[in-house]
Amino acid sequence: MSLKDWADNHWLRAHQSDPEEIEGLLSIVDRALRDAAKRDISSDWRFGIAYNAALKLCTTLIHASGYRPEKTLQHYRTIAALPFVLGKERDGDAAYLEACRTKRNMAEYDMAGVATDADADELLRFAAELREEVIAWLKKNHPRLVSGREA
Repeated sequence: MSLKDWADNHWLRAHQSDPEEIEGLLSIVDRALRDAAKRDISSDWRFGIAYNAALKLCTTLIHASGYRPEKTLQHYRTIAALPFVLGKERDGDAAYLEACRTKRNMAEYDMAGVATDADADELLRFAAELREEVIAWLKKNHPRLVSGREA
């Protein structure tokens, strides 16, 4: 499958991104990474904030690729598209983020104390590394969307 196949299945729709949108998404990522690093909030919230950073990075990749997920299963598809954009070797990263999505949903909707500090720290590190890769991918594949942006 590909993003085009997903669009043909009506899981994605065409989307024209611009530098302002990408900068806005990356500014959300940067804020989330800063906030998730704070130790004065619960592990669940830190985990959720780090998850949001990773999700926004995946969203950035899809938008820059010319698509936007439909509302149904939006987070799931946003994460699952990661290997379509960055390569099949990212299948494990998509599986990791899917597990994080499930844990984040439990912490958000079902009970407190789901995520540990170690969980939050691991996801924060992952999101920070993904941020660097996404910016490098943007600079290589869509430089007009990130002109002048430093990593």
